[in-house]
Amino acid sequence: MLQKLSVIILILGMGLNSLAQDTYLNAQASNDEKIYSGGNSYEVKTYPQKFKSTKPKNVIFLIGDGMGVTQVFAGLSANHGHLFLENLRHIGFSKTQSANNYITDSAAGGTALSAGVKTYNGAIAVDMDRKPVKTILEKAEENGLSTGLVSTSTITHATPASFIAHQPDRNMYEQIAADFLKTDIDVFIGGGRDNFMKRRDGRNLVEELKQKGYQYADNMEDIKNIQSGKLAGLVEDSDAGRMEHRKDMLPVSTQTAIDILSKNEKGFFLMVEGSQIDWGGHAGSTVYIVEEMLDFDKVIGKVLDFAAKDGQTLIVVTADHETGGFATVGGNMSTGMVKGAFTSGDHTAVMVPVFAYGPGAEEFIGIMENTEVNQKMEKLLLGK
Repeated sequence: MLQKLSVIILILGMGLNSLAQDTYLNAQASNDEKIYSGGNSYEVKTYPQKFKSTKPKNVIFLIGDGMGVTQVFAGLSANHGHLFLENLRHIGFSKTQSANNYITDSAAGGTALSAGVKTYNGAIAVDMDRKPVKTILEKAEENGLSTGLVSTSTITHATPASFIAHQPDRNMYEQIAADFLKTDIDVFIGGGRDNFMKRRDGRNLVEELKQKGYQYADNMEDIKNIQSGKLAGLVEDSDAGRMEHRKDMLPVSTQTAIDILSKNEKGFFLMVEGSQIDWGGHAGSTVYIVEEMLDFDKVIGKVLDFAAKDGQTLIVVTADHETGGFATVGGNMSTGMVKGAFTSGDHTAVMVPVFAYGPGAEEFIGIMENTEVNQKMEKLLLGK
């Protein structure tokens, strides 16, 4: 009886924790969020396409969660016809289906991209038998490379979690947080402080991280000024909030991660997620999608600044799936106005784009399985 009661309490606790982090699934856009009215554009630079080698020393993998072709075009329209993303001239498409569903979730989609394995919806880097599958981040660590994760969601959310944790259910946020202590990841920045500090088991994972030699930062001013060493950056109790709240959190965090990781002469692997493109699709908000796409594209600009100078860095940009069945039904390139419409409040099964720049970029063309994105990165970075 006691054992049954414990299981019920655990499930209820997981449910409440999940509910706190997944409120975006029930968000509904107001009528004034259906049209992005436009605004000032930012300047987009063109970067050289010549590199120092044919094999990358570093891989920076950028995932626009929920980003389909229309989301890209909405961002391009809003910035008056150009994005940094246009510098990534090798382009393909990824089929996103999971092992058990025509429409993937972010956990199965993330696992396909992180580990090159198709699995069931909800799985965090485990296979259909719930056995752990090794991720590119873990393999990079084993080969002496530095590693990092940056996200605008909680760092324990499905996409970042699938690169570092191994759990049968994406909603096991506290167990996912504990998995960070089992790795030697150099940098991680995102939300999700409560999963590390306000836990049912009483552990304070931040203190345990400090004992392992990590610098801990809970605000962007501190994160901006850290240039070396190991960094655990947890900037919010839960998710990092919309643009008006988090401001330049994602570009600054990405720059900090690059500054730290690039000090390793052997190279590095960094995954950066623009999480909330997906949330705009769930909400049916054109404004939300455009804001997130422009923020994500500015991150791509930061990464290009580094990669073009470095000459040994492969950039890959893709999505785990599309969200919202989003269509642009009106717009104006001169003003940046975008009018959107939605066929769904959830994920769709459509292929998503894959963009690449740098040594090995030519591998990422044509139609491919999402697992192939991982396999191509691993072969180029690790020779496997």
